[in-house]
Amino acid sequence: MTGVAFEDWALLAGDSPTSRTEWAAVVGSWTEPHRRYHDLAHLAAVLSIVDRLAGHATDPAAVRLAAWYHDVAYDSERDDNEAVSAARARIGLLGLVDPATVAEVERLVLLTAGHDPADGDANGAVLCDADLAVLAAPPEAYAGYASAVRAEYGHLSDADFTTGRIAVLEHLLALPTLYRTPEVTAAWTPRARANMTAELSLLRSRAAS
Repeated sequence: MTGVAFEDWALLAGDSPTSRTEWAAVVGSWTEPHRRYHDLAHLAAVLSIVDRLAGHATDPAAVRLAAWYHDVAYDSERDDNEAVSAARARIGLLGLVDPATVAEVERLVLLTAGHDPADGDANGAVLCDADLAVLAAPPEAYAGYASAVRAEYGHLSDADFTTGRIAVLEHLLALPTLYRTPEVTAAWTPRARANMTAELSLLRSRAAS
């Protein structure tokens, strides 16, 4: 898949036996069978948008590496996936990149838990905007995303999933700034808010019935 080839990884983490092993392990994690949205297609999409927005980052290489790891651990029955993914990045990148880059990648991965980087955090803005780009997709694509997320939570009843999904959407809609990269803020924000508001209305109506 474009964007997730070893050649793309090697530009960031070098070409060595250790790097090749780590790349294969990372890709393997993203192809776990239980994933319906948080899969290689999502990774490729995030990497593509990070590349598009890289000029806004202060450390584009760290942001790209953080994109590779941001959902490397994904289990819908856990609530610490970002922390596990960050720890996985710290261990996996040891010896492949310098310690400062490892620390920045770990920090950025942790940011994707709340998608609320501090003002002036250019690297965080680029990664979080890329991760949330799907929210501004055309309605049909957004519906496909929402359906895939529901499939990942197949172990939950409709009532429990609805409660949790409402909380997620309310959190995102309450963020003072949903997107922070100037290039996309004006175009993406209205579409994303419209998509989420429509889904939230549907979920609330289901919860009330």
